[in-house]
Amino acid sequence: MKKELIFLGPPACGKGTQTNRLSEYLGFPHVDTGSLLRAEIAKESEEGKIAKSFIDKGQLVPPELVGRIIANRLAQEDCRNGYVLDGYPRSLEQAVMLEKINAEINKDEKVSFKAIYFDIDTQILIDRIVARQSCPKCGEIYNKKFKPSKVENICDRCGSELKTRADDNEETARARFDTYFRETAPLVEFYEKKGVLYKIDANGSIDEVWERLLKVINA
Repeated sequence: MKKELIFLGPPACGKGTQTNRLSEYLGFPHVDTGSLLRAEIAKESEEGKIAKSFIDKGQLVPPELVGRIIANRLAQEDCRNGYVLDGYPRSLEQAVMLEKINAEINKDEKVSFKAIYFDIDTQILIDRIVARQSCPKCGEIYNKKFKPSKVENICDRCGSELKTRADDNEETARARFDTYFRETAPLVEFYEKKGVLYKIDANGSIDEVWERLLKVINA
């Protein structure tokens, strides 16, 4: 049976770390909306050119365009048995769009769809964000408190110098949470009513959260 897995949760809740690991574990592609958009822009596809025109103006990429890019990706052969989708949907409009995309791709195929919500206290997330670092070369994510690199400020994977985003501060973090709970949190209720929402406690070590995630995936 095909497994379609989407992930919900506020910034810095650990979705990126766990979905990357889950993708390798299941052998499914990890479809990250941000990376997908950057890839389309880099290869200068028609959708990528249009997306870039909005981003260059500091505007949001229209949902219809994002939907087309997501639909094209999920229709590819490597998604036949399932996918791990991170960063989409982010609104009720996108959730309805994803349902239509899946219905078109799956036809009469048997599918297990799960929306997994990473539940965690906001203050813990703020502490995570302020201490967060990332590698500009390979994209690996670290945290000075919870997941430090072996050598301070140096990426374990490629040896590049780690960077901290200028907007990773408490004031900006709180504003991002306000935006998240206003725009994205209604998705929790949307999927809960459909009986496909699974909540996991995202507070704890990476391995502890991973074990909780596996119980949901294998249920």
